[in-house]
Amino acid sequence: MTLIRLSGWDLGLAATLVILLAFLSLRLRLAVERPLLISTVRMAVQLVLIGYVLKFLVDVGHPAWVALLALVMLLVAGREANARQRVRLAGAWGYGVGTGAMFVSAFAVALLALTVMLAPEPWYAPRYAIPLLGLMLGNTMSAVALGMNHLLTAAADRREQIEQRLALGEGYVEAVGDIRREAVHTGLIPIINAMAAAGIVSLPGIMTGQILAGTPPVEAVKYQIVIMLFLTASTGMGLLIAVWSGCRRLFDERERLRPDRLI
Repeated sequence: MTLIRLSGWDLGLAATLVILLAFLSLRLRLAVERPLLISTVRMAVQLVLIGYVLKFLVDVGHPAWVALLALVMLLVAGREANARQRVRLAGAWGYGVGTGAMFVSAFAVALLALTVMLAPEPWYAPRYAIPLLGLMLGNTMSAVALGMNHLLTAAADRREQIEQRLALGEGYVEAVGDIRREAVHTGLIPIINAMAAAGIVSLPGIMTGQILAGTPPVEAVKYQIVIMLFLTASTGMGLLIAVWSGCRRLFDERERLRPDRLI
């Protein structure tokens, strides 16, 4: 199967559709045209850069460069997850909780996939390690941002309710139990919807890309199933770690609610 190559005209036509959407936002006074256009430019620049970086990594193949890029990806993901929250933990905790949760979950699942399931040679081969880690971090980042935003916003809005439950003798775990469950549910909605709709409503990106590149559909399906399971595990574990850690940070060692730890 011959690979269909995209021209600059094709890319420009696709960009025109986003520009049209920004124009509609401007005319309808939706106030999303600026972040939409900025995100579009960022996306294009970042993808072009990562294409050249991946080419360099594949040519060099040294694990130190792979580890450096993985670290940069983690730090940027932590920043983006924290930036999207309306209410955040004060200080370094706002950045550290989400970043730490993504490090534990995404790196653990990616390492398992690379060493046990896919097992490329070497296991840190950039053409496998970086795209796989990027998938894990991207999905986990979205879940952590949604879950932490719900948790911290609800804790700020329901401060009096939480303090009343604490005054009645409940521990901090029980006092924020409902909020914590809601936060986890909110964070898991995107990945659950993605799994429920896969193959019926949508063809996921990995599968679509492999089919367009000439991979037999059945083999592409196998890869997509494995990837979706990895994504779900990484997303769920990262979300749980972030929400539980965030809950604990809301209280001091005497289990008193500390609203000053929120900004």
